[in-house]
Amino acid sequence: MNTPLGLAKDELTACVSCGLCLPHCPTYQVTQDESRSPRGRISLMRGVESGSLAITKEVIDSIDTCVQCMGCETACPSSVQYGSLIERTREALITERKLNLRLKVGLWVLLRMRLLMIGSRLLALIQRSGLLSNKFLPITSRIPLRSEKYKECVDPEVVFFTGCVMDAWLPKIHKSGLSILETLGIQYTVSGNTVGCCGALHNHAGLRSIAQEQATKVIAKLPPGLPILVDSAGCGAALKEYNKLLETEEAEKFSSRVYDIHEWLVNDPRWKELPPNKIEKKEKVIVQDPCHLRHVQGAHNSVRELLDPFVECVELDDEGLCCGAGGAFSLNQPEMSTKIRDLKLQSIKRAGGHIVVSANPGCMIHLETSGVEVLHPIQVIDKFMHRGETDD
Repeated sequence: MNTPLGLAKDELTACVSCGLCLPHCPTYQVTQDESRSPRGRISLMRGVESGSLAITKEVIDSIDTCVQCMGCETACPSSVQYGSLIERTREALITERKLNLRLKVGLWVLLRMRLLMIGSRLLALIQRSGLLSNKFLPITSRIPLRSEKYKECVDPEVVFFTGCVMDAWLPKIHKSGLSILETLGIQYTVSGNTVGCCGALHNHAGLRSIAQEQATKVIAKLPPGLPILVDSAGCGAALKEYNKLLETEEAEKFSSRVYDIHEWLVNDPRWKELPPNKIEKKEKVIVQDPCHLRHVQGAHNSVRELLDPFVECVELDDEGLCCGAGGAFSLNQPEMSTKIRDLKLQSIKRAGGHIVVSANPGCMIHLETSGVEVLHPIQVIDKFMHRGETDD
């Protein structure tokens, strides 16, 4: 039987409306509105599926204002598959929903790496010219004027996933990651521009068929059998969930060999064999967990393990609440995104205002635009590893 949203009844009824998700939902925290909470959105989904509720503007707004941080899934005692529900609902309502024009254009460009690189170079020139104020540019860090060229090893043992926007705007993070691999003697190859985007933002926007096409392309173009290391939490989560997106045996095998770079390094024997790092007084850094590292991949503790020899990690008091970036959420819902970020900024201030480390480019850019100094954990580790070599 066809239903308006095509959702599984048992997934919808798994939610018992206990409310334990509410403290972990950023949109509920800033609005105190039940229709902006996980259980409220599921209630609306049930109503639409049963035919008792029309697809109104209120329903659309409720679905569109979800950040998809998955904090509710981590907190849920009933293991409600909220991520799947919201993705499929957005897909089903794609003709009724209105995506921001900037988001539409951005998603189109992401699938065309050559155009993305050309456009990024133009943005870099505009950024340096000072012709436009920062509010017209989505990044405050300097976008590189040239594309990065990465060294490739003859007999690689891992694939380093470079993606799209991160490769165009923040290749210095990739360089740090590859520098660490080289120091440890880990041979690698990079995914590069022929592979490009993972399709995560398209899937989050409800463009599931486009995301599936991109996932199929990525799987076909990457070398078979090798572990795939990812330094972007959002991309890593997407690649790990290709099995759910495509529901094929090939995708299942692919997802099983995807690792966040932190979780891979912390378990690699060569990392464990490194000599102790003698730092008498460690700098303090605030660790901000990207939602897709903490709630989807569950790899956030690996970041702390890697950082521990070099710096003192300061924890935030907000229990991993989303920063409001949400992939492209800040483009499609700028007002809500800013309000959520304000909560994160308050937590950062209470933690002492140190440098923030975050393992996702979207979080980094979103926090940087508010004046916070942010580094990727891999950049911090790379700096201290090579500082130690210089000191010796």
